[in-house]
Amino acid sequence: MNNLKSLIKSNTLISWVIGFQIFRFLLLPFMGLMPQDAYYFLYGQNLSLSYFDHPGMIGYLLRFFSEAFGKSVFVIKLTDFTITTFTILAFYKLASYFLSEKKLERALILITTTLFISILSFNSTPDVPLLLFWTLSLIGLYKAIFEEKKWYWMYAGIAMGLAFNSKYTAVLLQFGLIAFLIFSNKYRKLLFSPWFWFSILISIFVMFPVFWWNYQNNFASFAFQSSERTSSISEFIISPTNFFGAIAHQILLLLPVLFLVIIKFTYKYIKRAVLKFKIPQAKTLFLLAFFVPTFIGFFSITPIYWVKLNWMMPSYITGIILASMFISKKLVKTQIVFSIVLHLLVLVEILLYIVPIKSDDTWIGWRELATETENLQEKYPNTFVFSDDNYKTSASLSFYMNQKVYAQNIIGLPALHFDYLGDHLSTLHSKNALFIDSDTRFIDQKKKGELQPELINFFEKITELDPIIIKINEKEVRKFWVFYCENYTANPF
Repeated sequence: MNNLKSLIKSNTLISWVIGFQIFRFLLLPFMGLMPQDAYYFLYGQNLSLSYFDHPGMIGYLLRFFSEAFGKSVFVIKLTDFTITTFTILAFYKLASYFLSEKKLERALILITTTLFISILSFNSTPDVPLLLFWTLSLIGLYKAIFEEKKWYWMYAGIAMGLAFNSKYTAVLLQFGLIAFLIFSNKYRKLLFSPWFWFSILISIFVMFPVFWWNYQNNFASFAFQSSERTSSISEFIISPTNFFGAIAHQILLLLPVLFLVIIKFTYKYIKRAVLKFKIPQAKTLFLLAFFVPTFIGFFSITPIYWVKLNWMMPSYITGIILASMFISKKLVKTQIVFSIVLHLLVLVEILLYIVPIKSDDTWIGWRELATETENLQEKYPNTFVFSDDNYKTSASLSFYMNQKVYAQNIIGLPALHFDYLGDHLSTLHSKNALFIDSDTRFIDQKKKGELQPELINFFEKITELDPIIIKINEKEVRKFWVFYCENYTANPF
């Protein structure tokens, strides 16, 4: 309560925090649908204990908000913004256990000004609930360990389980907890405490739906998340592009000042541990235990594997708290300047779309594509619609069109969770279809001029139609090839 009063008294701090959050909130109505938004919204519309790519927490949250406030892009963005705001509040509570009032203010400004908070506020991904439950888990573990409040072991177990039900990365919570207890002379005895094991069992119990879904589906999700990546890592091909790409991503997400401070203290603690065999004091060790496995762990494989920009996000929670112990007031001001400039650039891009995005990972054009596709269906009646880009076009069209939209499982290719929606493709036998294929490079308005080989096996006749060109503010921004496919054969082999 005292921390909250101190926070309110700090007019400068509260102004920056509220200012950035108001900025993000005001941007919500201008943010178009991202393919990830549509895909995880599809999760929520097809409730299941878990899903092929990830556990289902983000889908459940989107379903809850859409049931409460209606189906719209704004409600999807509101879900992300609300959950991320709770993450900021939980971070403030956690940081207050480790930092003085002045450093606590710096920590709150640092996390609020980062781009990764903006990304989580605008884009539905499993990381949105993951970071909330990750932070709540650390609050529970702190209370259980340092304040010896035993019932917080149960609270922490529930939170760790919910974090895992958000994203598999959360297994590093249990790993970090065990690592902390092993290296802590004072708290190592807790490894033999029934409360510690009670917490682990509670977390496993909460995770059970994910394990049960995998058991029922031949452990498809676990295999998907592990086998392909393990195979790529085992090839051990050095790629400087992967390494420097990971650095660039982290600088973008954290901004240069915060990133460099994190690198500096990481080097400092590693040097102490390796050269002087010096273990930090308990509270610092606690923070490092939930930072090092994620941040250093993923960074260590970047020379041989493409690490996605969001994989290290959980490490930011304790990483920013640690950074606040070292960063100066002057550097915090520099961080704010970087943040303001970057967010103004984001604002211009969202409102005016200055820089074209040569990717399907964009908020531009999906509503217009749905309208054009429905117009084509009037010209070619009784056709079903499908695409082949993992999930992006299919999920986005599914959100806007009042009908079932299919993915590449139509032509016998793996289709992520579209394979687990219970569709009976045999009911489409002999029907005609519209195949939508995104041209991410968009050089000209020409037809593609060639057929995807798999289409030939599943349809009797295929005719390429004129491409769909999407315009925003009279500017051509996206292109989709269109094929009219006749007489579908559900089982050609």
